[in-house]
Amino acid sequence: MQPYELTVAAAAEAIAAGKLSPVELTDSVLARIGEVDGRLRAYATVAEDAARRSAERAEREIAAGRHLGPLHGIPVGLKDLLDTADLPTTSGSRVREGHVPDGDSTVAARLAGAGAVLIGKTHTHEFAYGLITPQTSNPWHPGRVAGGSSGGSAVAVASGTATFAVGTDTGGSIRVPSALNGVVGLKPTYGLVSRHGVTSLSWSLDHVGPITRTVEDAAIVLGVMAGHDPDDPSCLGVPPVDYAAHLAAQSAAGDLRGLRVGVPRNYYFDRVDPQVEAAVRAAVARLGELGADLVDVDIPMTEYVQATQWGLMVPEASAYHEATLRSTPELYAPDVRVLLEAGELVLASDYLRAQRSRTLMRRAWTRLFDQVDVIAAPSVTSTAVRTDQQSVRWPDGTEESVADTYVRLSAPANITGIPSLSLPVGLDDSGLPIGMQLMARPLGEATVLRVGGVYEAAQGGGGRLAPVAA
Repeated sequence: MQPYELTVAAAAEAIAAGKLSPVELTDSVLARIGEVDGRLRAYATVAEDAARRSAERAEREIAAGRHLGPLHGIPVGLKDLLDTADLPTTSGSRVREGHVPDGDSTVAARLAGAGAVLIGKTHTHEFAYGLITPQTSNPWHPGRVAGGSSGGSAVAVASGTATFAVGTDTGGSIRVPSALNGVVGLKPTYGLVSRHGVTSLSWSLDHVGPITRTVEDAAIVLGVMAGHDPDDPSCLGVPPVDYAAHLAAQSAAGDLRGLRVGVPRNYYFDRVDPQVEAAVRAAVARLGELGADLVDVDIPMTEYVQATQWGLMVPEASAYHEATLRSTPELYAPDVRVLLEAGELVLASDYLRAQRSRTLMRRAWTRLFDQVDVIAAPSVTSTAVRTDQQSVRWPDGTEESVADTYVRLSAPANITGIPSLSLPVGLDDSGLPIGMQLMARPLGEATVLRVGGVYEAAQGGGGRLAPVAA
């Protein structure tokens, strides 16, 4: 096994035991980038020299007995929305071409403080306004989309060109590409992870979270990223949690006895590819075999999900881009520009209705979690579509745009602000990954990690790399 194939936990263990050096690991990941990223294009910028210097510094610190924890010397790719000093943050747009921030985002600073090695910045759909990430190819099949908008981060993890990565999620942009690329993606509770220094798409829906190859890795990374930040007014003032230790303690028994898993009767299995439904239902049944109590539940207010998501996101995005949309509109890609211009036509009364709808939806979901501890459902309605595909036609005759179908199942967790974990649960007949999402009440990260971790272990463990199709 090459070092780039190691998970965060395995690499951290090897480094702590003196069996692997951060320099060896970083060199292996950089070599992997040189081998496959010309085809995959996960990276907007690769900081090769800086990464080697960081790895050498980590090696010296560890040798001197100053080991900072499990991320010390571990290579990370950051979505090109997170500010990094001395490294461009372009948000995937010509509007910010060559932009180099004065300082790090809070997340970048915390990862650096934990000793992580920044490999580079990963591609995003322009200003995160899309579910495709057109620059990047799916490592399971070159003719399929990577998903977005954190497609570069998910592909980097799936292909071994980053040991872990960071993405953002406004309507599914961590979980969608994670599901389509066969990796683990966690959208935390709104406000658990600071968004200071992160380019906004929609400030009331934006989340920052980890993308990893295993649930254990997600727990390790979240423990470093999470925590109050006075520079982010929306950040929650909750005490730090060692999610990895909690996961280890909860998973020791190897079962889910005493835990109630909600299985949606409506919405989450409506207009879903049959192979996706079959894989997710099989995974839910496995949770039952592991001791969980499976409870049928009705998802509330589903008819308002799409209107609420777009009613919040579109005007907030347009407000953020108001100045540059007027001064340099020609620098935006056509698909993003038309969305931003449309957002300026949304009435204040419609935005307020969307806010009220969100409030009612949050209350309804709070009551739902009085019945169950976690809800299990598909992450995405289908596997990765063809790169030239514009829409999906369902057996009932309805047709959906690719963006609408990809965001449909992930948006409720953004609107309500609850944590949602996507993890792989199989492949379709074309060999493309299928994802299941686990959702819990606010600050229920430990719960979704426990369920995901027990399932993953029962299936033989995660961490599989994509085949990187030619």
